[in-house]
Amino acid sequence: MSTFVVLGAQWGDEGKGKMTDFLAESVDLVVRFQGGNNAGHTVVVGESKYMLHLIPSGILYDDKLNILGNGTVIDPEALFKEINYLENLGISVTPEKLLISDRAQVIMPYHRLMDNLSEKSRTDSIGTTGKGIGPSYTDKAERSGIRMCDLIKPVVFKRKLAENIKIKNELLVKIYNAEPLDFDEIYKEYSAYAEKLIPFVQDTSVRLYDEIKAGKKVLFEGAQGMLLDIDYGTYPFVTSSNTIAGGVCTGTGIGPTMVNGAVGVAKAYTTRVGEGPFPTELTDATGDWIREKGGEVGVTTGRDRRCGWLDLVILKTSARVSGLTNLVVTKIDTLAGLDKIEVCVGYKFNNKVIDYFPASLEDLAECEPVYETFDGWGEEAAIAKTYDELPKNAQIYLERIAEFTGVEVSIVSVGPKRDQTIVVNEI
Repeated sequence: MSTFVVLGAQWGDEGKGKMTDFLAESVDLVVRFQGGNNAGHTVVVGESKYMLHLIPSGILYDDKLNILGNGTVIDPEALFKEINYLENLGISVTPEKLLISDRAQVIMPYHRLMDNLSEKSRTDSIGTTGKGIGPSYTDKAERSGIRMCDLIKPVVFKRKLAENIKIKNELLVKIYNAEPLDFDEIYKEYSAYAEKLIPFVQDTSVRLYDEIKAGKKVLFEGAQGMLLDIDYGTYPFVTSSNTIAGGVCTGTGIGPTMVNGAVGVAKAYTTRVGEGPFPTELTDATGDWIREKGGEVGVTTGRDRRCGWLDLVILKTSARVSGLTNLVVTKIDTLAGLDKIEVCVGYKFNNKVIDYFPASLEDLAECEPVYETFDGWGEEAAIAKTYDELPKNAQIYLERIAEFTGVEVSIVSVGPKRDQTIVVNEI
């Protein structure tokens, strides 16, 4: 495939950062199409570990062009912190390696503030990262957002910021009983960011179109996961953008005929961070064991991830809504050592078994997972270099995933490093 999307097939944290890094070696461009610095990608290269939040994983290669598309929301303060972090580790981040869409929305200080205030005011907490993602997308939909093309034009930025500060201060003072924001302070700070951003900002839709037409290979990098999609996730416990493959077109400015495939990344079990339903969650010693062995702590939030058995209903739903052409299964090594492993193959709901994820959380609460039991495998899974070297029981497990979802398992990850990756079928 010359252009394809890599996305999370569960609730995020599936190992997309590693797989994007691994697959990026054979492409020319890596493009983020949604989300902001609420994402967390961990990439291990040799003995070095890189923690990415906003910048595409392809930045670790010197010869890749990375793009933040119009579907992203960008906090300039967080962006430059990440750039400084990478440059201190010897990774250059220049306009030759990173471009930002002039249509991308800017996260402002009032977005972060209102994110935290609105979360505290909710009866049922959603568990947001508090980084201003939701309020930024709200302003985008409400048509009062500030885009990159506005930020880098001083006169336009000053006018739009003044309008927004006036409205936001009314809300902050009268609704949230908070202190008002200072226009001059924010204008000065963000004008300085604008000067630094100018070389990075351009119409990336045009650039991307031209690159694809020239035969360049493109990897579209998703953030979060399918079940955090604003339309198809466990609403309202979701993010504020479209995390499914369809988000590529609206988030980068290219047509659907330009995307050749969709690669879904899934753990060999299931995790999620934050609030919301989780049908196969394990709240017992087994869940704690998986969490500890798998190092299940959120890269961005620092919160422990909730852990549970693999849910094939989720993966089948991901395959349907994103048109998955390939699956990547990560952390098969984490389950090594368990005698028996359960896999959810349906939900018992209204006296019948369904194989799709219901929209209503009330309906989902009534769903009872239907499990199949598999024999476990040993620690030798972590040293396998080929599919045939994987324990037989692990192969049976993987074959069941492919059979149930109707999508071939093309890559299996047995550890965090690049060389701990088994290619079953070339993508």
